[in-house]
Amino acid sequence: MNGAILVIYRPAAGRYAAQFRAVVAAAAERGVATVALLPTGQPSADTAGLPCYHADLDDREAVRSVVATIVAEHPVRRVFPLFEGDVLTAAHCRRDHGIDGLDPEGALTFRDKNVMHRRATELGVPVARSCRPETVGAVAEFAAEVGWPVVVKPYAGWACGDTHRVDSAEDLARVWPLIADDRHDYRLEEYVRGAEYHVDSLLRDGEVVFEQLSRYTYSVLEFRDEPGGTVSRKHDLTDAERRILAASATVLRGFGMRTGVAHVEFFLRDDGEVVFGEAAARAGGGSIVPAIEAGRGINLAGEWCRLELDPEHVPTTTLGPEIGTEYLCSDRYGRITSITSAAQLRALDAVRDADVWKSVGDVLAAPTASNDVLGWYVCEGRDFDAVRARFKVIRDSFEVRTEPVGKSSCG
Repeated sequence: MNGAILVIYRPAAGRYAAQFRAVVAAAAERGVATVALLPTGQPSADTAGLPCYHADLDDREAVRSVVATIVAEHPVRRVFPLFEGDVLTAAHCRRDHGIDGLDPEGALTFRDKNVMHRRATELGVPVARSCRPETVGAVAEFAAEVGWPVVVKPYAGWACGDTHRVDSAEDLARVWPLIADDRHDYRLEEYVRGAEYHVDSLLRDGEVVFEQLSRYTYSVLEFRDEPGGTVSRKHDLTDAERRILAASATVLRGFGMRTGVAHVEFFLRDDGEVVFGEAAARAGGGSIVPAIEAGRGINLAGEWCRLELDPEHVPTTTLGPEIGTEYLCSDRYGRITSITSAAQLRALDAVRDADVWKSVGDVLAAPTASNDVLGWYVCEGRDFDAVRARFKVIRDSFEVRTEPVGKSSCG
C-alpha cells in the first residue's frame, strides 16, 4: 500500500457513517490504507478489518498521545477529522508529525469565532457587529446600540448548541444566569436579518475546484419552530449570490486552507449587503452531504480524500435540477410507538434519498441543538419555491406517534 490515512471517526453520530465509508473507499482506490481513531468504548462495524485505535476524543493531549503511537506503527500521510470538534485536535497532530494539511493557526481561525470574525474583517468581508458579554450591563448596552434581538453564542460551538437569541431586557434576565459562570466562553452578536446561505466547497492547492451555493429556508436560530431546510442555488444566480461565492473563496484562502473541504455561511441583508456568518473546515452537517451527492454526484468527504492524495484530481460533477433537503422533526415527545420509515419516504414523488435516525422504542425529548432531529430527506424541484413547496407535502407525510415514558402496552 502507498502509505496510510488516519480518520478520526465518531460512530455514535450516525450521520458521519457515509462520510467515513466514502473516505475509506477513496483511499483504497489509490492504494492507501485507512487507520481509524475512535472514541474510547465505541466500536464500529464500519471499521471492520481496519487497524483501530481508541482515545477520549475530547481530550486533546490523549489524542495526541495515541496518534504518536499510530504514526510510529503506520506511515500516515493525511489526517481526516469528520466532526467539527476534532478539527483543531487533528491540526495539532499534523504539526506534531509533519503531516501536510490544515495547521493549528488555520484550524483555530475556522474554530474560534472571535478569531474567525477578526480575520474576515481583515480580508474585507463584512461581519455582524459583536462584543464580549463581560457583564450583563455590557450586553444591555450592546443591545441598545444594535437593537434587539441579539445573539449569545459559544465562541467555539457548533450546531447552535448553547446559542441563545435574546429578544428583550426581560429575556436577558432569563438567559444571563445560563451563561454567567462561563461568560468568557461566549461572544455577543447582532441579529442579522436577511436570507441565509451556505457555500460548500472543495479546494486544491488554494484554488476552489468545487462549490455549491444553497439557501436556507428558515432561520437557524428558530429551528424549534420550523424544520431545518436548505435548497441548492445552481441556476440563474443573482449578482448578490455570485458575490457570496466570491466572498466564500476569499474567506477560505484567507483562513489558510490549501486543500480541503469547507462549509461557509453568509447572510444577505435586504439592502443587498453580504455578511459573513461563520466557516468550518469540514463537510456540511446534517443532510448537506447526501443532498450534494444526490444533486451533484459526489460525496464531499470522499472527494476531499482524493484531492489530498492526488494533486491532479478534479471532481467530476453533474448539474441537474435544484435539490433540497430538510430535517425530519416532531412535536411529539415520549416513547415512539410508530414512525414513518426511510423506505416509505423514498417512495414519495420527487424524493431522492432519506434517512430516519429514530425507531420504535426510542424516546423523544425537546431539541437542544439545531441538529437534534429525527432524520432527513432529499428531494428535487425546478427552483427554490418549487422545492420548498414540495417540502410541505413530504413533511406532512412523515408521522410519529408516541406514548408517555413509563407506559407499557404489556398486560
